[in-house]
Amino acid sequence: MERTMGLEQSQQHFHINQKITPMANRYAVHTAGPDGAEGEMVAFAHQKRMALKERITFYTDESQKQVLFTFQARQVIDLGATYDVRAASGSQVGTFRKNFAASLLRSTWHMSEEGATAETTGVERNMTVAVLRRAWDVIPFVDILPFAWPYHFDFARADRPVMSVQKRLGLRDRYVLTIHDEHLDRRLAIAQAVALDALQSR
Repeated sequence: MERTMGLEQSQQHFHINQKITPMANRYAVHTAGPDGAEGEMVAFAHQKRMALKERITFYTDESQKQVLFTFQARQVIDLGATYDVRAASGSQVGTFRKNFAASLLRSTWHMSEEGATAETTGVERNMTVAVLRRAWDVIPFVDILPFAWPYHFDFARADRPVMSVQKRLGLRDRYVLTIHDEHLDRRLAIAQAVALDALQSR
């Protein structure tokens, strides 16, 4: 069995905090306790900027010595690209993709776990916030500031909740990932949650 370094199936809540550097975006993933307090780091993601084929590598910690898993686009800069999530060994964990047409109004994603017979669909919860986010990008001078208002994504399969991602209020990009399906692979869930930030403009 592949080591997942703290990503136990029993863990239901995670904090995801973005760290911006000149040449890369980085995401620190920590467990979250019942009281919401930040716990141990379970993954550290590194995204190189300006890559032709989008790829993010997740490590066990900030030293970036041990790879946990990765996700990578199958196509070169494609608005509807499928992203493969793979374990450090190269085995397939699952896939996700953005529904470009549906996302023109409200961001919509489709996620599939390896071996699953049905897709999980994630939709931005609040239509008003979705429209405001799009308007923010075209308002002169305002678009240089990050969109601070929180937004949420709910993922469900056959009308049953699978996971949710909530952006926390503030100028920094901070998220809370909550997993409702105890069988969902935590690597796929974290990859999709990070993609909601890293690939949102795709």
